[in-house]
Amino acid sequence: MIQDKLIQHIQSALQVCYQIQVEQVLIEPTREGIAGDFTLVVFPYVKHSKKSPEQTAEEIGKAVADSMPEIASYNVIKGFLNFTLTHTYWSDFLKQANQQTAFGYYQGETRSKIWVEYSSPNTNKPLHLGHVRNNLLGYAIVQILKANGHEVRSCNLINDRGIHICKSMLAWQKLGNHETPETAGMKGDHLVGKYYVIFDQEYKKELKQWQESGLDEKAAESKSTWMQEAKEMLRKWESGDAEVLRVWKMMNEWVYAGFNSTYQKLGVSFDQFYYESETYLLGKSIVDEGLDKQVFFKKDDGSVWIDLTNDGLDQKLLLRSDGTSVYMTQDLGTAEKKYEHFQYNRSVYVVGNEQDYHFKVLQLICQKLNKPYAAGIYHLSYGMVELPHGKMKSREGTVVDADDLIEEMINTAEKTTIELGKTEGFDAQSLEQLYQTIGMGALKYFILKVDPKKKMLFNPAESIDFHGNTGPFIQYTYARIQSIMRNAKAEDLQTNDSANAFNPMEIELIKNIHAFPETIEESGREMSPAVLANYVYEVAKSFNHFYHECSILKEPDQQTRMMRIQLCKLTSHVIKTAFGLLGIAVPEKM
Repeated sequence: MIQDKLIQHIQSALQVCYQIQVEQVLIEPTREGIAGDFTLVVFPYVKHSKKSPEQTAEEIGKAVADSMPEIASYNVIKGFLNFTLTHTYWSDFLKQANQQTAFGYYQGETRSKIWVEYSSPNTNKPLHLGHVRNNLLGYAIVQILKANGHEVRSCNLINDRGIHICKSMLAWQKLGNHETPETAGMKGDHLVGKYYVIFDQEYKKELKQWQESGLDEKAAESKSTWMQEAKEMLRKWESGDAEVLRVWKMMNEWVYAGFNSTYQKLGVSFDQFYYESETYLLGKSIVDEGLDKQVFFKKDDGSVWIDLTNDGLDQKLLLRSDGTSVYMTQDLGTAEKKYEHFQYNRSVYVVGNEQDYHFKVLQLICQKLNKPYAAGIYHLSYGMVELPHGKMKSREGTVVDADDLIEEMINTAEKTTIELGKTEGFDAQSLEQLYQTIGMGALKYFILKVDPKKKMLFNPAESIDFHGNTGPFIQYTYARIQSIMRNAKAEDLQTNDSANAFNPMEIELIKNIHAFPETIEESGREMSPAVLANYVYEVAKSFNHFYHECSILKEPDQQTRMMRIQLCKLTSHVIKTAFGLLGIAVPEKM
């Protein structure tokens, strides 16, 4: 990369001018409105030069420009040294980048082995808007890490056991009248979610009756037959009761069929599935290991804990007094199994920020047990998705269902496309595919462009817009370029070998494209698809500026015309590749 070469020459200049060796030199893109491509802040070196910032910058700039032919000029503004690259450099870059089928990707040896665990749904309800953000983040992170040269595997830990699962099962047993997805005409995950809501309604109804008889809330909870039966069902499940297991397997199969359908719509996939019903037993054996090592302790009631007060936390439950496991038990087992299958350097957990504490504890426990994978545990913590009317609650049935959301996005895409008159030349099948591409692109981009750490407010109406920072705007830019490429003459599609005197719009676009490899790297380093998403918007915006200011196919000078078509080709590659890493499709026509 030219940045690395520039840094090396700056280091040499500092050695020659001031006899200092600097291991790290930071340069950054020159601010908009100032002449230059890369900027060096010279204030840190003034104490060595014993000269003013302006003089220091002038001396460094001259030394670098004299030794590096890619530098066309430099200018000094106070303590800021701005370098401008030659047009020959940009012309050579354009030619070379167009010849690389994997431009933007890391080309070296494999860096590290990484697990990315995402989705992790409960089998008592369908996927909702919160899961959509999780799945889109997880899938994008997998692709971005692969593009950065890592060997990556993705996995999905299915939360298929526990009290919440028993609630749906119990409600179905008591009130379901043998209803199935076929008899109900519902997706299996929706049907099971329906009974989770029914349990909550019946439970609250029972609590209200007890409270009206004079009991306080805690006493009413202890009297609840619904909750007691659910807890008893969990105990029977863990003891292997045949009838409970039969119902559990049947209802889980309904849910898995529903999940797979939604995953297909979202365009996400997994290399491996883990199930808590299997990993919790391994987790229990790790709890025994911790007791043997005196890392854990047992209370009088038989429950097992770890004391993390010396680590600034508190005591954490690992096994209940009745011997049933908790989420931490299962996560310990899953971490062990993942390491057995793939001796990873890093294990990324894509989980909402309400679980920040949980993953701090998980890593601490693994460290105290001297697990070889402890240091590699990384929680990709993301903010919750909220709606204009507040938070979602599954048990109260106030969630935005993922399937309903997907359908709404595709329908909105259809309505918007028709209103804008962009359906000409498409047959019915092509139009259906176009609506899906635009609708899903709008949904995915709207979610992924937000920094994962931030909570977000999702408004579907804002996401489908053919102007501004949206998926459809970028998709339309790509389709516009494809139209140009289809209409270009054969001779103009050849690589342009000559150097060109680029105009400012061309330089702006080339510089944006030039940053593609380092943007992919930054997006992976920061574990943030938002870095890449917002970058590709800037590329699309820059292309549209270039498109409106510069003639392309009607440019009379053939060399300039060839160069601009090659610039279009490379822009389309960047958009398609970046969107591909984000899991977003691009249409050839729009």
